Amino acid sequence: MGTRVVTSSLITDFLRQAGGAAVIDGGLATELERHGADLNDPLWSAKCLLSSPHLIRRVHLDYLESGADVIITASYQATIQGFEAKGYSKEESETLLRRSVEIAREARDIYNKICTESSPTGDDNDRILKHRTILVAASVGSYGAYLADGSEYSGTYGDAITVETLKDFHRRRVQILADSGPDLIAFETVPNKLEAQAYAELMEEGDIKIPAWFSFNSKDGVNVVSGDSLLECGSIAEACNKVVAVGINCTPPRFIHELILSLKKATTKPILIYPNSGESYDANRKEWVQNTGVSDKDFVSYVHKWYELGASLVGGCCRTTPDTIRAIYRTLASRSAAKLIALN
Repeated sequence: MGTRVVTSSLITDFLRQAGGAAVIDGGLATELERHGADLNDPLWSAKCLLSSPHLIRRVHLDYLESGADVIITASYQATIQGFEAKGYSKEESETLLRRSVEIAREARDIYNKICTESSPTGDDNDRILKHRTILVAASVGSYGAYLADGSEYSGTYGDAITVETLKDFHRRRVQILADSGPDLIAFETVPNKLEAQAYAELMEEGDIKIPAWFSFNSKDGVNVVSGDSLLECGSIAEACNKVVAVGINCTPPRFIHELILSLKKATTKPILIYPNSGESYDANRKEWVQNTGVSDKDFVSYVHKWYELGASLVGGCCRTTPDTIRAIYRTLASRSAAKLIALN
């Protein structure tokens, strides 16, 4: 029971300090590209850990200055196996994983220094500068993300892949990330029940000293992408003592309402939501289909509803920007203030 109290209090205390609702950052890859990075590589955004860590730090900082309370590391696509396939040694691969956490922590330190040196108003040319608790979440992408064949969007791994195979694949990576000093592990875009089970067992069995969140993705607003029941996936997260929040990411905004309602039947833990912009991705051409998403204004109009339904951590995934996150920050700040007034 001791572990449960220690790990669950992290997110409970954090949300209380944030006024009941916290902001997660937004898309990483498209922002890196906007700053000049070339991500045409199986390593995707993890390539920048090698070539341009300063750009990753810059994007983290952009999100902090847009009001994000949680920044997610550039390790989604970073796996020991993926780095080794590119010719790096095991030691070099592990160093790059650690570096992803270090860069996020550096960005947090720089931001705190800027806040200390800034004017007391806390607002400087549309930058949100205010001291607050900021969490670094170490991203773990699914086995499908490592395959770089789009299977994190289908969850179809084939009969040869078992819970044990997945645990063996993720074990060392999760341990390295956990030991690198993040506040929690973010298991993102979890596409099926099998991988959720593998993560839950790794968290319980391993010497993991920090908690985690599980975030699933859906393409129909009912099930996770593999077709597995969201209720069953949510129940796996609910049963794991080291999981402190459960939610949905990389899913079109229009599906989120029903998914929150489903999750609430499966879990009592805080619910986190960070959808993509709603744009379609063409896996064959490896590019986003233009003009298929929602505007920031439309995206933020959903945020009111998600918050009222019970989502307490909200941000963005693919194709969302610092502008999106700033708009979410302003919406949640006004909503939580209104709620506090109502409670008093």
